[in-house]
Amino acid sequence: MALMPTTLLSRKLDMTHTPAFSQDYMELTSHMGLPDVSIKRFSVTHDIRNLLMFVDVVLYGSLRQEPVFPPLLLLSMSSEIPVVAPNLTVITKYVSDGVHGFLFDSADPSTISSAFIQILGEKKLLDTAYSVALEGKLLSKNMLAHDCIKAHVKLLESVIHFPSYAKLPSSVSKVQERTWLWDPFELKAALENSLLEDESHASTKAVDILREFSQSNQTTYADTNDTSSYDYPRLSDWYDLGEIEIFEDIERREMEEIDERVERPLLSWDEVYKNARKSERLKSEGNERDEGELERTGQPVCIYEIYSGEGAWPFLHHGSLYRGVTLSKGGRRPRSDDVDAVTRLSVLDNPYYRDLLCEFGAIFAIANRVDTVHKLPWIGFQSWRAAGRKVSLSERAEETLEEITSGESNEDVIYYWSPMDMDQTSDFWLTCDSLNAGNCRSLFEDAFRAMYGLPENVLALPPMPNDGDHWSTLHSWVMPTPSFLKFIMFSRIFVDSLHSLNVNSTETTSCFLGASEPERRHCYCRILEVLVNVWAYHSGRKMVYLNPFTGDTSEQHLLDKRNGMWVKFFNFTLLKSMDEDLAEEADDGMHPGNEQWLWPLTGQVFWPGIADREREEKYIKKLDKKLKNKVKLLERQKSGYKQKPLGQ
Repeated sequence: MALMPTTLLSRKLDMTHTPAFSQDYMELTSHMGLPDVSIKRFSVTHDIRNLLMFVDVVLYGSLRQEPVFPPLLLLSMSSEIPVVAPNLTVITKYVSDGVHGFLFDSADPSTISSAFIQILGEKKLLDTAYSVALEGKLLSKNMLAHDCIKAHVKLLESVIHFPSYAKLPSSVSKVQERTWLWDPFELKAALENSLLEDESHASTKAVDILREFSQSNQTTYADTNDTSSYDYPRLSDWYDLGEIEIFEDIERREMEEIDERVERPLLSWDEVYKNARKSERLKSEGNERDEGELERTGQPVCIYEIYSGEGAWPFLHHGSLYRGVTLSKGGRRPRSDDVDAVTRLSVLDNPYYRDLLCEFGAIFAIANRVDTVHKLPWIGFQSWRAAGRKVSLSERAEETLEEITSGESNEDVIYYWSPMDMDQTSDFWLTCDSLNAGNCRSLFEDAFRAMYGLPENVLALPPMPNDGDHWSTLHSWVMPTPSFLKFIMFSRIFVDSLHSLNVNSTETTSCFLGASEPERRHCYCRILEVLVNVWAYHSGRKMVYLNPFTGDTSEQHLLDKRNGMWVKFFNFTLLKSMDEDLAEEADDGMHPGNEQWLWPLTGQVFWPGIADREREEKYIKKLDKKLKNKVKLLERQKSGYKQKPLGQ
C-alpha cells in the first residue's frame, strides 16, 4: 500500500494486494480519517517504478513470512521513500525500526497508527521521515550484496571440482565483503554521459556549419546544377543493346553446331589419356588450396592450438601463425582449417584413451604422418588454457618468435612461454608430485625403468636441477620439426611404458597420478604436460624462455652448466632402434597383452622389414601381371585373333 497526496487535506491509498484485504484497508483508511474513495487497486504487472514517483509513504501490509526480502520494499527504499512494514524476520534482518524504516507489530496491526504518527505531520511529512528514507536508500544500495556473494560462492563450490594440487579458497563463512564495487559502474556512467555531451555538442556544431555552408553556396551552384548537360541513355539505346546481345548469342550457337559437324581424326589411346590428364590438371577445384594453407605459405612456423569443444573457441587465436586442433569429433570451428585429431588418430575416438592422454593426444595426432598436415621447418603447440591463464603470446612476442624462426639457424632449440612456476623457486619433481597426487616421481621412475629394462638397484629417475630457471607447462612451446619427431618417438615409448604399469596394477581402473575422480579419469595429462622438459634437458637441447608479454628471450638451464645429463638414454640412435623393435613386435603380433598395448595406437608403425615386405609384394604383383599378359598373348596367337589398329 502506498500513500500519495492529491490535496493537502485528503490523501489516496494505492493497493497492490488482493481484494480479500480491501475491507481491512477501508477500515484502516476510515480510522485514519480518509474517505473510502481513496482506495485504488493496481495489478501485480503494473509499472510500480513509475507509480512510486508520486508516492509519499509505502505501507507493506502482508503479514506472511517471506523467504526473501520483499522486492517492493527494496524498490521503495532505493527510491528514497519511507516505508512502513511489519516486524517479520526477513525484514528485521536488514531494517532497523526508526533508522531505515518504520516497523509495526505483525501480531497487532493497530500499531500501524503509531508508525504513521512518526511520519505524518501537519499537511506534510515530518523531517524524521525524510532522514529515515535517506538511510533506507543508503542501506538498499548494498543490502543484499553479502547474501548474493555468499550464494554465488556456494554455487561455485557445488559446481567446480578443484584439483588436488589447487589452493582452495576460503570458506563461505569467512566472506567479509558486504558492499558492491560501485566505482567501475559509476566511472562508466560518467564516461558515457561525457561522451553523449561531446557528441551532442559536435553534432550541433556540425549542423550549424552545414547550414552556413549550404546558405553560402546556394547561389553558387544554382546555375551549374543543370542535369541537361549529362548524356543519359535513352530507351532506344537499351533496345539496340538488347538486339546486339541476341545476335551475338545466335552467332555463338551456330559456331558450336558447325564445330560439332566437323570431322576430326581419331586419336590414339595415349593421346586420349594425355588430354584427360591435362583437363584434370586444368580443373580449378583440383588445384585449389585451403585458405589457411595459403596464408601459411612461406612462413617458418605454425602453432597448433589444442582445444576440445565449442567452449574453448573464444580462447583461440586467429591468423596465419595459429591453427586449431580439436579433440572433439566434429567440433571444429566453422570457416576454419582446424585439424580434427580424432580423424587423424583413431585411438582418440575411444573416450577412455582420449581422457587418458588429454591434449597430448592431439600432439600424437599431428605427429602421425606429419607430412600430410605440416610442411614447415618449425612446429609449435599451445593449449587453449594458456589464453585463460593470461600466458599466451602477445603480438610483440609473436613477432619475436617469427623473427627467430625465420633465421638460418636450425640448431636443436626449444622456445617456451608458459612457465611452471612464476617465482622460479619450486623444485621440478616436487612440483610434479603436487600435480600428480604425490606419485609423479615414483611413477616416472618406474616407467623409465620399465622402458629401458633397468634393474631395480639402478637409479631410474632423471635428475632435474633447481637452478632458479623456468620449466615449460601447458604444452606451449616451439621447436624444429625434426626435433619434434624425435620427441614424439621418445614420448610414445614412455607413454606405453607408463600405461603398462597402470594396466598391470591390481586395480585396472585405478590411477596413482590422481586423487579425485576427474584426475583419475585424466590420468596421464599432468605428467605428460611436463615431459618435454625432461626430454629437452637430457637430450642436450637448448632451452629458451620467451616472455609472452614483452617478447624478450633468455636461455634457461645453460648447456655448459648442466651436470649429470643422461644423454645416453635420450640418444636418437637408441630410441630409433627401440622404436623399430616395437614396430617389429606389432607387425608380427608377438607382443604380450596385445589387446591393451598402447604404443601401436599412438602413431605410425614402421620398421625396415615392412618396407622390404611391401617391396617384395609389389615385385610379386608385377611378375604376376607380366605372366598374365604373356598367357593372354599366347591365347590370342593360338586363336588367330589380331586386334585392328585404332582408326581403321
